[in-house]
Amino acid sequence: MPSGELSEDRNQARSAGTGGGSRSLWINPAYRIFLGVQTLSALGDSFSYVALPLLVLHSTGSVLQMGLVTGLTGVASILTGLFAGVVADRFDRKRLLMLADGARCLLYVLIPLAWISSTPVWLIYTVVPIAGCFSMLFQVTYVTVVPSIVQSDQITKANGHMYASYAVASVAGPALAGFVASSAGPAAAIGIDAATFAVSALGILFVTFDGKPRTSDAAERGNISQEFLAGAKFLWAHPVLRPLTLLLSLLTFLIYGLTDLVIYLVKHELDHPDTTVGYVLTAGTVGSFIASAAVARVRERLGFGVTWISAFAVAGFAVAGIGLSGSVPVIAVLMTITLMCTGIAGICSMSLRQEVTPSHLLGRVTSSFWTIHTALGPIGAAITTAAAAGVGVTAVCLVIGVAVLAFALTGTVTGIARTHTADRPAGEVA
Repeated sequence: MPSGELSEDRNQARSAGTGGGSRSLWINPAYRIFLGVQTLSALGDSFSYVALPLLVLHSTGSVLQMGLVTGLTGVASILTGLFAGVVADRFDRKRLLMLADGARCLLYVLIPLAWISSTPVWLIYTVVPIAGCFSMLFQVTYVTVVPSIVQSDQITKANGHMYASYAVASVAGPALAGFVASSAGPAAAIGIDAATFAVSALGILFVTFDGKPRTSDAAERGNISQEFLAGAKFLWAHPVLRPLTLLLSLLTFLIYGLTDLVIYLVKHELDHPDTTVGYVLTAGTVGSFIASAAVARVRERLGFGVTWISAFAVAGFAVAGIGLSGSVPVIAVLMTITLMCTGIAGICSMSLRQEVTPSHLLGRVTSSFWTIHTALGPIGAAITTAAAAGVGVTAVCLVIGVAVLAFALTGTVTGIARTHTADRPAGEVA
């Protein structure tokens, strides 16, 4: 753990960047630029998510090849997540962010240039996995630099803003990509995608923070597996992060396929068109914005433990209600509540990791946490959707909702409920 002196140095540096003891994030120029950079990078990812499969479809007419491109992106991101934390903890994080955005810009700009004279689909299969690696590297690294830019008591609020910007990008990116692709072609959309990463990389130049990870013991560095395990060991040893990781793994298993269940419910069981499905899912994103706006005040008032447990408990009731309801407007409201609650819990858990993890371990802890708690998600999605096809969405949502509530309440008998421990700054947690 960092010494008290080191923690104080970091707090002083953050205070200097925010105008002394001011609690306003918006007067911190480094934070404002970084938020804009993160938004642009997320917008670029959202553009890619739509524009690349569309380009494949236009070029080949094959739905199978569209799926392969999307699958390659996911596989590359998961595999990169295994070692992205090690990289973020070894090298200058500011340069890593610039490298990740710059590399994605150069990779994606190759596609519209190549499409001027031919349609080399093989280039997409080459570019996509490499770009997916840099995307995951950016995501892990940006988590590690937030505590270097804002004060320790502003981390939750900053994460709320970034969560909102990601939600905006997730909604606006696909819509803009579809509009550009329909008017100028998918290759042009990918060209704009490349431009967003170029501007993002340039913006990082103007963000002032110490990007070099600090370590108290250089001898701790071993091979990749040992360094990755250092993050997992920290999670296991921490009295709050250990039960949090275990419970969130189970919760992710349960709710990973919720969007698929809602689509199936609205379209097949309630017999509504695709446009209605879109309205329901869009309404659900409102919950993300509510979460980003409310999370800092809720956590400050209730503490981490009560906030996290209550959020998932309410989400459990909402998921069960989705299965019982036959009304599309009610389902839309319940999806909004579900995403609001999972958003609040997610922002709180990320903020807690940033607060209690030493700077030189934060990349590996982030990678380990994401890898462990998402590992069961795809399996859960396959099981829940298969069950819905057999017994219906109502029964499956009821089971999921009750299970989510039960797992959330289990947190009351673990370290998660000890808010006085969970809300201590990094230098004070044993």
